[in-house]
Amino acid sequence: MSLKDWQIDVAGLILGPGSPYVLADVTGLGAPPLRTQDVDNPVDDGAYPGVDYYGQRLVRIEAAIRTPGDPAAATDALARLHEAAARPSVRRTAGALAVLRLKWPGREARRLYGRVRRADAISTAQTIYGWIPLEIEFAADPRFHGDVQQTLTLPLDISQDRQGFKAPLTAPLTTGVANPSTRPGWVHNDGDLPAYPKLRITGPITNPRIWIVETGRSLELSITLGQGEWVDIDTRPGTRWVLRNGTGNASSALAGASRLDRFTIPSGRSELRWTATDYTNTCRLTVQWRDAHTAL
Repeated sequence: MSLKDWQIDVAGLILGPGSPYVLADVTGLGAPPLRTQDVDNPVDDGAYPGVDYYGQRLVRIEAAIRTPGDPAAATDALARLHEAAARPSVRRTAGALAVLRLKWPGREARRLYGRVRRADAISTAQTIYGWIPLEIEFAADPRFHGDVQQTLTLPLDISQDRQGFKAPLTAPLTTGVANPSTRPGWVHNDGDLPAYPKLRITGPITNPRIWIVETGRSLELSITLGQGEWVDIDTRPGTRWVLRNGTGNASSALAGASRLDRFTIPSGRSELRWTATDYTNTCRLTVQWRDAHTAL
């Protein structure tokens, strides 16, 4: 569902204009807290600055349920908030994440991944009038992500075929790519941070290798997939895994130099390519990603 200006979607529940949930204030959208590694200088004043990492972003939302003269509707709205915050599919599954989506004027909707940590009614004293003040807290990864998931599906890249040209040759000689800007492997990340993609390779295929030209980072698997089989690769922080046919752990098939944490789509336009062995030319690589942003 698309969002309107000043609306917030908390785990599937819309707050803001057009809903019974009135927004008062939102904090935690600036720079998240730092986890510093500074070390005190043992022989002089000051300290040696170390590597700084961002900690968890805590978004606090002050809101209220407003259903004038209808206490039953206010109570129903409070129940919907609790249901959104307590979904077992997220709460009872390690690593599962909820989504917080925001739409501010002049910006495309963006999202954060994390968990609802508080969804509380501050007071119910005025429920009889249809008014219940709320406090909501959402603990999230520090990065903002584009709300629209981008998808690219590629056939096997045969450009690395080493067979060369065959005689007789006739002029003019071409590479088969009339306009490089239309090659199917271009991926676009309109954010200012590297984006972590999800990839699916469908068989039949043997020993696929995927790389991003601009970064030189690659993923190489020693694996054979039959017709109808697939392998999923998720590079996102906190959910990095390689699964065969949706259940089997296939991380051991990755080559030693294949780093999931380094395989990112850089900001701007870049080219993704892949090769493998498939004599049917029916295998496919599907790549999904969301633009990654420092700020809302």
